[in-house]
Amino acid sequence: MSAPLEIFLVAPPGLEPVLAEEARAAGFAPAEAVPGGVRIAGGWPEVWRANLELRGATRVLVTIGAFRALHLAQLDKRARRFPWGEVLRPDVPVRVEASSTRSKIYHAGAAAERVARAIREELGAPVADDAPVVVRVRLDDDLCTLGVDSSGESLHKRGHKVAVGKAPMRETLAALFLRQCGYAGTEPVVDPMCGSGTFVIEAAEIARGLLPGRSRRFAFEHLATFEPAAWARLRDRPARPVPAWRCLGADRDAGAIRMAEANAGRADVADAIAFQRQAISDLVAPDGPKGLVMVNPPYGGRIGERELLRGLYGTLGKVLRAGFSGWRVGIVTSEPALARATGLPFLPPLPPVPHGGLRVGLHRTGPLP
Repeated sequence: MSAPLEIFLVAPPGLEPVLAEEARAAGFAPAEAVPGGVRIAGGWPEVWRANLELRGATRVLVTIGAFRALHLAQLDKRARRFPWGEVLRPDVPVRVEASSTRSKIYHAGAAAERVARAIREELGAPVADDAPVVVRVRLDDDLCTLGVDSSGESLHKRGHKVAVGKAPMRETLAALFLRQCGYAGTEPVVDPMCGSGTFVIEAAEIARGLLPGRSRRFAFEHLATFEPAAWARLRDRPARPVPAWRCLGADRDAGAIRMAEANAGRADVADAIAFQRQAISDLVAPDGPKGLVMVNPPYGGRIGERELLRGLYGTLGKVLRAGFSGWRVGIVTSEPALARATGLPFLPPLPPVPHGGLRVGLHRTGPLP
């Protein structure tokens, strides 16, 4: 296992180049954007670091080997010869998932059963549906590629946001949208419809240099390749001081504000964010440096009706044009017509991405006049 591992960072469809940019900025090079994610290479410490540091990755998959297999008996024989003990532990249960494309072994379920049996009988590891380690078998044009999911739960589950609103934004998606808006943690973020606080919490964590995976566990901690002391050194990184400015999260729903405050407290960024209950029409730019207004308003397809929302978007645009000169704006919505109802001078549109069963677009401005 001394050769560099092929590591695949899963990205939300359409945001692969943004994740590749984040990976390169974090020192993962080369980072190649491909459909579905980003390819990087490295050893197990790079696997750990990718899970710990990258804000936009959905999960981190690791290729551990490959061989050709034309039929199930050959798959069984070669799976039994594979050095599972170099990666898996005999005392940790595993689950095997398989897929097949353009291969003579077309029954993915049978392929998964053969590999699972090989692991159980040759390594001695139990096989269970709720296992903490997932082995992935990909059959493509008769090539069997073996991999492990090093993340476990999706990486958007940072371990801080317990309370969520009606239409929560995933942290990974929020981080990539913030990056697309040029946010680097050096300016405040205002979210006038903050809900459970995802955008402002993510922004405050970036400003303080807090690692997104600092509070959770990962599947790689159950692998034979895991080194607790090296992992502790990676994770033990002091935060930067609280900035002089604060992010602002506002919402007209008092329950949403309580949720957001609780989530910010668990994320240890409560002192970097001000929360207040107020309507859009009462929004005022905070004192201090100008920054980014980032908002994920109702779309109509999720909450309420589109026609009723035109007035809300119109009010938002009016307030921002009148009181946020010099600020940039990012609006996430599935309805371009609602974004246009703000009257804001948007930059050329970006490709839409999947979110909550819809395709949403990020509409950005430069600094407002």
